[in-house]
Amino acid sequence: MKAFMDENFMLDNEVSEQLFHQHAKNLPIIDYHCHLNPEYIARDHKFDNLGQIWLEGDHYKWRAMRTNGIDERYCTGKDTSDWEKFEKWAETLPYTMRNPLYHWTHLELRTAFGVDKILKPETAREIFDECTAKLRTPEFSARGLMRKYKVETVCTTDDPVDSLEHHLALKKEGFEIKVLPTWRPDKAMAVEDSNSFRAYVEKLAQVAGLSISRYSDLIAALRVRHDFFASVGCKLSDHGIEEFYAEDYTQAQIDSIFNKVYGGKELSQEEILQFKSAMMVEFALMDAEKGWTQQFHYGAIRNNNSRLFAKLGPDTGFDSIGDFNIGKKMSKFLDRLDKNNQLAKTIIYNLNPRDNDLIATMLGNFQDGSVAGKIQFGSGWWFLDQKYGMTAQMNSLSVLGLLSRFVGMLTDSRSFLSYPRHEYFRRIMCNLIGVDVVKGEIPYSEMDFLGKMVEGVSYYNAKTFFKF
Repeated sequence: MKAFMDENFMLDNEVSEQLFHQHAKNLPIIDYHCHLNPEYIARDHKFDNLGQIWLEGDHYKWRAMRTNGIDERYCTGKDTSDWEKFEKWAETLPYTMRNPLYHWTHLELRTAFGVDKILKPETAREIFDECTAKLRTPEFSARGLMRKYKVETVCTTDDPVDSLEHHLALKKEGFEIKVLPTWRPDKAMAVEDSNSFRAYVEKLAQVAGLSISRYSDLIAALRVRHDFFASVGCKLSDHGIEEFYAEDYTQAQIDSIFNKVYGGKELSQEEILQFKSAMMVEFALMDAEKGWTQQFHYGAIRNNNSRLFAKLGPDTGFDSIGDFNIGKKMSKFLDRLDKNNQLAKTIIYNLNPRDNDLIATMLGNFQDGSVAGKIQFGSGWWFLDQKYGMTAQMNSLSVLGLLSRFVGMLTDSRSFLSYPRHEYFRRIMCNLIGVDVVKGEIPYSEMDFLGKMVEGVSYYNAKTFFKF
């Protein structure tokens, strides 16, 4: 019986161990998609205690606590202390065995704080106090944690109207870790609510310094902001969509739809889909012109619990996997761009694992030899960001594409303690390959190449692909 989370955690044989320890373990981290607050990095935020850094905004933990019968006041409540919330998390954690939260929690304790105790009610106070004391030292500030994990580059998630003032401040200061913005223009095509859309467009007009009264003005203003993001070092866009949009439309139709929604009238479902389809193409063209990489996160059904959404707002733990039919629309969208040689480097992340093979085969349709792995199957996302989800994604990519050209892992997190997810991924990948070697399905004589392959997926592929 193996010890829990020893140095060979999740590594089942000597080949897996060799691949991880010699080729993956010590490489820097490129976190090309996350939701870190750039202000925290700019002012080198100090965290008050372990409860704050762990539970503030973490809807993964909130979902588990609610499921364990913990009252909402210990998740999102304003009348409970960080310690009280942490105590309830420690009460919940033993019940998360076989959930990735159990592994993530103990990896973070060990790699960040050097704590190898099991978190449970009996150890909660001791662990809270020990980690809180460390968090109050300079080495455990926002920047200190990034340095500790050998982070080289992070890409935050930013709206076109954002000032990027903190990115600019970090750039001017010469902070040694690259902190780059990512263009996330979802609100610019969110025409489901005409009042919210108009308010957003008016804000966009203000920051772009342009008057917007028609569709072409909207695109011009977005281009101004796209150029600004590029000047601050942006190299990626990101789009959070339910499904791919690829309706047929004419320019006259889109002009009319914009006038209608900007004038305060609600759109039909057909008009909404046509407008989103047009905007997806506009965004893709901007990215292709600048050589950016476009990312598509699709497939979530968000805010399912209307009662608690009204009370707590979005991103509080009430989203789930969706079951959208996306194959034909995805193909049509990609082909619409490719036929005019305007398809940018692309990463597609699915939330429903049933789509793994669909995506893995779709990639091959649009690889054009210009860039290795130009169209990428993104790593296991959100509910699939765990051992079985990541393994399934890599298996589909392996048998239907090229795992060796994969740009690897990201945290997709708001927490400065989430970097061990890169280690978790690297261990799983090394074990996946190592098991095949031991079974005789990959030749042991090719260990030199396998070592380079592991290094590529862990770090070098992303560095080359994004040109960081």
